[in-house]
Amino acid sequence: MTTHATQDTAHPQPDPSPAQGTEAEAVPLLVVLPDTHRSEKYKERAVVLRVLVYVAVAHFLVFFLWLMFAVIGKS
Repeated sequence: MTTHATQDTAHPQPDPSPAQGTEAEAVPLLVVLPDTHRSEKYKERAVVLRVLVYVAVAHFLVFFLWLMFAVIGKS
């Protein structure tokens, strides 16, 4: 009579299920990398917009200074 065999069948060890979580499941199977092409396009558009704003503001300041000297110079 083997008590060890009956003990294993009476209280079997539960298999780890996906709901319980294991170390193997903690590692992602698919790593989603950021879309570098899309982020580069976004950065490129941001730089172009920033340059356009800087050029527009610089031209406005130059026009304002030119207007001030033109008005002051005539008086």
